[in-house]
Amino acid sequence: MTITLSRLYDDYATAHKVMKDLEAAGLLASEISIVASNADNWYATTKHDRDRDGIDDRAEGAATGATIGAATGGLAGLLAGFGLLAIPGIGPVVAAGWLASTAAVAAAGGLAGGLIGALTEAGVSEEDAHIYAEGVRRGGTLLTVRVSEEQRPRIQAILDRSSVNIWDRGMEYRKSGWKSFDPSAPGYTADQVQKERQRYRKDAA
Repeated sequence: MTITLSRLYDDYATAHKVMKDLEAAGLLASEISIVASNADNWYATTKHDRDRDGIDDRAEGAATGATIGAATGGLAGLLAGFGLLAIPGIGPVVAAGWLASTAAVAAAGGLAGGLIGALTEAGVSEEDAHIYAEGVRRGGTLLTVRVSEEQRPRIQAILDRSSVNIWDRGMEYRKSGWKSFDPSAPGYTADQVQKERQRYRKDAA
């Protein structure tokens, strides 16, 4: 039986470290999906050469298309498959993987809350899906993986490293009047994302 596990991280760098640990633990890139806010345009200013061949993985991805993930079968392939898209209520994101494909189709079709629909279809509760979507809107990165029951304890322990406590974060959102993810709301600006991250860094200090 395959189950879905999702975790939210406050930034892409943190999520990327977890992705590397997942790969080292034997999880296939085809079972990993990532949706990361690009409100601060980090993707355009970061070099992506995870396979260390001297060529930016994004250029390789553009040259070889979706087949690169299947060809390499690893994290470099997943990263090379990154695509930029806009999700209603979230704004610009960088995404790759099976969940991202579902959300992209929904967004392309003009379906509000495409990410929430993709998450609930994958088995995530609607309440958690709203918090995850709002977390990405506020600058976070969402990792979602598909694993077997046998893999679950080991993979869950890796995902929990540096992840957001989704229940606590939802409570924090609600304190400011937030009720649920609003697909018609404007996406966060780079300044708003920075302030949001600083807020939780202070809370964790």
